[in-house]
Amino acid sequence: MSATAPEGYDPADYPPFALTVDLAVFTVRDGGLKVLLVERAEDPYAGAWALPGGFVGIDEDVADAAWRELAEETGLTRTDWHLEQLGTWGAPGRDPRMRVVSVAHVAFAPHLPDPQAGSDARRARWWDVDDLELPGLRGGHHDDPVDDAPALAFDHAQILAAAFDRVAAKIEYTSLATAFCPPTFTLGELQHVYEAVWGVRLDRSNFRRWVQQTTGLVRPAPTGELRAPQGRGRPAALFEARTDGVVTLHPPMLRPADARALRRDGVPR
Repeated sequence: MSATAPEGYDPADYPPFALTVDLAVFTVRDGGLKVLLVERAEDPYAGAWALPGGFVGIDEDVADAAWRELAEETGLTRTDWHLEQLGTWGAPGRDPRMRVVSVAHVAFAPHLPDPQAGSDARRARWWDVDDLELPGLRGGHHDDPVDDAPALAFDHAQILAAAFDRVAAKIEYTSLATAFCPPTFTLGELQHVYEAVWGVRLDRSNFRRWVQQTTGLVRPAPTGELRAPQGRGRPAALFEARTDGVVTLHPPMLRPADARALRRDGVPR
């Protein structure tokens, strides 16, 4: 049911502002957790690195705008991604052009290709999370200042830090870690996802014991197929993610004390 504006309502009575979307896109590549950044081609912040994103059209759904901006700036298209809203950033002055409110999203998927910069960006590339200076992020390799880290445009460093914390926290207690994996995977590959996201090494025996005790995370691949070893060793059993939606894990896999995490006032979150 559509509604009409009340009699006497004048939009000019209210200050205008713009709505944008920003995307923190993560994948696991080359042994580490990567995030997608684009080099801005235009002012403000021309030449600075930023999250892909842009303005929402007047007749456009927010989620549709997120996917469109991702394709326009990087050449990546929608596949079997996990995408969710992260939060809203709307501090006055965050954008020098005008009052701009951004609805930030976080997305992740496995084996994403090299991005191709579109018309709105000079370059697009995957950055290792350890090569970025993100406010409040400690653990992994973030306990010391990051040399030669790029200054991110707008408030994107704060958005990216919050996005990382969302991903790192959710794989503790939900099955979303499997979204970083291909359709079938070994337990070693799944363990590598946890290690890449958290920036730590996990004990292999303890991890496998936790997987066996946890409900709702994985199930054996229906074909009973085995993955041939790359060197010596026995073939590894293949597993697949549960297909009945994202589920809460019992018990959760809690981050070790030295894992990457947002810390405020010196206290781990």
